[in-house]
Amino acid sequence: MMANCIDMVYYRFTLKRTTADVFNFFGGNKGSDLKRLLPIFIKEYWYLVLIWLALSYAVYYMYKKTEKDIRFDWNRKRYLKEIVIYSVSIVILLFGYRGGFQLKPVTIVNAVEYTTVKYIPIVLNTPFTILKTLDVQGIDPKMYFTNETELAKVYTPHHPGKVGNLSKLNVFVIALESFSKEYIGGLNGRKIGYTPFLDSLMKESYTCVNAFSNGKKSIEGIPAIVASIPSWSDEPYIFSQYGSNQINSLASLLKKEGYYSAFFHGGDNGTMGFDVFANFAGYDNYFGRNEYNNEKDYDGSWGIWDEEFLQYTAKTINTKPQPFFATLFTLTSHHPFNVPEKYKNKFKGGPLEIEKSISYTDFALRKFFETAKKMPWFNNTLFVLTADHTGISEDPYFTNRIGSYSIPILYYKANSELKGYDSVTTQHIDIMPSVLDYLNYPLPYFAFGASVFDSTADHFALNINNDVYQMIHNNYSLLFDGEKPIDMYYYKTDSMLKTDLSVKRKEVEMKMETKAKAIIQSYQQSLITNKMK
Repeated sequence: MMANCIDMVYYRFTLKRTTADVFNFFGGNKGSDLKRLLPIFIKEYWYLVLIWLALSYAVYYMYKKTEKDIRFDWNRKRYLKEIVIYSVSIVILLFGYRGGFQLKPVTIVNAVEYTTVKYIPIVLNTPFTILKTLDVQGIDPKMYFTNETELAKVYTPHHPGKVGNLSKLNVFVIALESFSKEYIGGLNGRKIGYTPFLDSLMKESYTCVNAFSNGKKSIEGIPAIVASIPSWSDEPYIFSQYGSNQINSLASLLKKEGYYSAFFHGGDNGTMGFDVFANFAGYDNYFGRNEYNNEKDYDGSWGIWDEEFLQYTAKTINTKPQPFFATLFTLTSHHPFNVPEKYKNKFKGGPLEIEKSISYTDFALRKFFETAKKMPWFNNTLFVLTADHTGISEDPYFTNRIGSYSIPILYYKANSELKGYDSVTTQHIDIMPSVLDYLNYPLPYFAFGASVFDSTADHFALNINNDVYQMIHNNYSLLFDGEKPIDMYYYKTDSMLKTDLSVKRKEVEMKMETKAKAIIQSYQQSLITNKMK
């Protein structure tokens, strides 16, 4: 009951019922995240506590109303009767939990048999989704292709490298917390936005207008962005049993070419395991709240305010050797969406509580660039800006399966020809190969994505929610449950996904299904065999 009450709010952020990976999320950093955030959540969502108490009392009241005083005597006939009743009850409960007498127990994905994908969370309940994912140990691999050569013809994560010399530009990746496409006036099609600086920067950048996240959580976004590793299962890659696999990342690959690398995040050291992942991915240093070492700039919830931490980031990287690879992950536009008291009336915001904090982070980003432009490394740096995932929304489009993954991705280099708007389908896992392509990286490497600058690549985006895959390709969206297609829409002209084309465009559906199967099989085999380098 408590779990269902929690999802009354938490669903807005993940668009799915809570699964067991939430225990990993709050279990890191010796549980300090939970200790710090629980009072904040209770204060803000106090009404959930009242709802839970009211429902608990209602259950107790109904139980007392129907309770019977059962007195056991040791009459043999009565004793045998009770044994039969209890035995039958256990069998009923067992088959009720597994969902019937079929060969395989029901899982989360079976919900699609009773409703459309949009309403899966209504069919499910949170205790069920937690229990069904609590003991998940590994991937049950799919073998759609028995011939490895045929599989490689459809999709391969192996990249050969380019001919020529490496261009040793600095690389600065900035992941903006919850920066949905919806909040960005230059991208959302409505000209209603809360990011004036980012809008201005896009005009001077190579801006991808058809970009998607690979997940709905920060812990899914960061590995996808810096290491081209998505979480194509309902458990984040970092928390899975494959989280210790040997991997490539921009940090580890560029280190071989003499690059220094650093990861900056103003949160508590240990939050969501980012410091551990940064170390594992090959970064030379991690800079968090501990390294910042000035508690007067603590936001009271997650860590250091963005404005001060972004200035710290610029000044710190200015002391490091070039070439460098730096990753900055912002913080303030995370729930509870506070802004510093001194800016309480500076940002107008909008109907959603997050929008004012989005404007504040955009303001902090402007000041960061103003500082960075004065530094000697700025003109020799390729910047990549994106969101770690999307934020909350009340817009019908940005809550559907396309809009809820729509994010900005832009590549910026001062005084260069790297400009223009591109409608190519791209995703988080394309960032690493795109950066390496732009640098003319000469060595082979492993990445699940493809370079956005490669016109010969077959560009796609893939994500998963409620155990259902979404394949985005050539302006089509295909839902695939791992065994068969569910539906398909041409979202370029049908943004609200009302006209299912799976029957009319069967050839398109088959091609997308084949592509999705090849990607999924390659991903699963790579994780299971620990061959991701």
